[in-house]
Amino acid sequence: MSKVLLEVKNLKKYFPIKAGLLNRTVGHVKAVDDISITINAGETFGLVGESGSGKSTVGKTILRLHDKTEGEVKFKGIDLYGVNKEELRSLRPKMQLIFQDPYSSLNPRVRIGDAIGEVMLDHGLATKENVRDHVLEVMELCGLSAYQIDRFPHEFSGGQRQRIGIARALALNPDLIIADEPVSALDVSIQAQIINLFQQLQKKRGLAYLFISHDLSVVEHLCTRVGVMYLGSMMETAPRDELFSNPLHPYTKALMSAIPVPVPKLKRERIVLKGDIPSPANPPAGCKFHTRCPFAVDICKSQKPEFRHVGNDHYVACHIV
Repeated sequence: MSKVLLEVKNLKKYFPIKAGLLNRTVGHVKAVDDISITINAGETFGLVGESGSGKSTVGKTILRLHDKTEGEVKFKGIDLYGVNKEELRSLRPKMQLIFQDPYSSLNPRVRIGDAIGEVMLDHGLATKENVRDHVLEVMELCGLSAYQIDRFPHEFSGGQRQRIGIARALALNPDLIIADEPVSALDVSIQAQIINLFQQLQKKRGLAYLFISHDLSVVEHLCTRVGVMYLGSMMETAPRDELFSNPLHPYTKALMSAIPVPVPKLKRERIVLKGDIPSPANPPAGCKFHTRCPFAVDICKSQKPEFRHVGNDHYVACHIV
């Protein structure tokens, strides 16, 4: 039986809206609104949705880069919001984040060997005498050459900089990596190399990933389970094969219809959603998707759907399913 590594229950993250001379709170942006996720050791959970759906905020709130509004986050059974700063610091090496933009996440004035090595020194995983050897080992694991250790970030391509970001995360021997759109800024050929690297590292290190992406083709290739977010809420979760063969929520079906068809002669009915995503500061009542859903009925406009099990570890929040 798989061991639960990360357990997120009813997580909420609201950002206050300030206005007026007294800078009072006049509302909240509901970036994450009641999300629950479970990730087992060694598996990859994909989190997908349109831009602005709150995917990145979920990852950062899990790692306490944002403070939660409500909910519970447990890592290896430890409540991350119930520990003090010292206890949290001791857990940090086991939970790492790979950023979407590999260049902005690196200090342009710091050589990449130092950027990777400093985290090892900070957490006592290497000494000044052997840190260079450890850095070279991690660089080789991520497809970087030893002669590149003293170069600066601007001397690397986008794909190489993403490898540096991965190496910096791996340097601390994590159990969980939250990858926030790690291949979206890369060329297609480089994307394939980085995805293969993720899979190789998972096999060698037994890593678990929370893989945040809007590219369903990448998610289908890499992930074992998938969750679909819309406007801060989870619409549907299922094992990968189950979700891609039997999507139930109208929003999931619309996302699936946008996946490019590899064989030109094959045709897929394209579902074009009308209108724009509503503001998370003033989300619709009832089902948040009802303003764009072609199948919405009266109950969708007034009552929030229950997130319920429909079989095969498949969960969906929809009145019409």
